Amino acid sequence: MAKDRNQEGDYSGQLRRLLVGVLLLCLFGLFLVWRIDSPRIERFRAQVIDRVVPSFDWAMAPVTGAVNIVHDFQSYQRIYQQNQELRRELQQMKAWKEAALQLEQENARLLDLNNVQLDPRLTFVTGVVLADSGSPFRQSVLINVGARDGIVDGWAAMDGLGLVGRISGVGNNTARVILLTDTSSRIPVTIEPSGQQALVSGDNTPSPIVSFLEAPDRVRPGDRVITSGDGGVFPADLHVGQLTKDPGGRLRVRLSADYERLEFLRVLRNWRDERISDPGGLVTPFGPIPNPIEPENTAEDSVVGEPADG
Repeated sequence: MAKDRNQEGDYSGQLRRLLVGVLLLCLFGLFLVWRIDSPRIERFRAQVIDRVVPSFDWAMAPVTGAVNIVHDFQSYQRIYQQNQELRRELQQMKAWKEAALQLEQENARLLDLNNVQLDPRLTFVTGVVLADSGSPFRQSVLINVGARDGIVDGWAAMDGLGLVGRISGVGNNTARVILLTDTSSRIPVTIEPSGQQALVSGDNTPSPIVSFLEAPDRVRPGDRVITSGDGGVFPADLHVGQLTKDPGGRLRVRLSADYERLEFLRVLRNWRDERISDPGGLVTPFGPIPNPIEPENTAEDSVVGEPADG
């Protein structure tokens, strides 16, 4: 049995050597045929190519598929990179959009401030709202103008729609504005067209209370409420809001100022009348008039003294 196996091994080795020799001979012959420069051989090569190459598409299919996969992967990679760039650009555009909207809103509010009709004698200082310290017990905001800008306690503050409050507390660079909704706010108003005088009192609600009304039957919801100027608290004819009624039938004011978006406030300079410290100087510029009683007293003294000489 061992002998037979050795013989089979010898035959297989000889067969491999024979096949390798035939393959090398064929390749050498193919090389010679491909290198011979002859018209007849050229025609033969063309016929071989026409017959053999089209039938080898199935053999090239895996290579073609692999190449297509590589191209597709590269294209997917480029698409992914473009998608990431588009996402970053979209985020930047959203940020720019938010900035543009904020600038548009600020511009609209500034235009509203410029369109407010005021007494030509009144001047103003425009400030930016820095912080809102509103609470259930106090309604106020902080603005970025103060004593360096000439701000004085008690001056009125408005937005582009109506009266907001008054200055209460002035620092060098900032000032605090007490809103009309604060419980410490009391302003005299006039209700048009009836001309009724009243007092608007804050109660920490969006709509302050109207009290001390002379004739409530002469006013109706929707009437215009403006400052009366009484007491020198505020200049007259500043727009406050419209008259309304709560479910309990109590008169209130629907404020025109947009308290939800206070960004810019206009502080009105209201120079009150100067205090008179020298009444005589006001009557005549040359000094006080002599008291007419003094000559009479002098005369009486001289009359009284005459009998003593006699």
